Amino acid sequence: MNIEHWTDLAACKGVDPELFYPVSVAGPAQIQVEEAKRVCAGCPVTADCLNWALRAGEPAGIWGGTTPDERRYLRLKPLPAAPAWH
Repeated sequence: MNIEHWTDLAACKGVDPELFYPVSVAGPAQIQVEEAKRVCAGCPVTADCLNWALRAGEPAGIWGGTTPDERRYLRLKPLPAAPAWH
């Protein structure tokens, strides 16, 4: 396997991207959020994904097992060092 980027190892690779973009985080969409987070929970590069989303200021979707609201909270903290992936 030729690994060039952390996304090459992502558990969400090949999963319908719409799963990771629920219309809200409440009501029926909560089931979608939970399902997306389950994919992230089994992913070997969740930390890289979350780090990327925080650095990019990703405003939507489930990234690194977090919702946009959870990432807004995490942005209040200092960011960890950038990962070794290029």
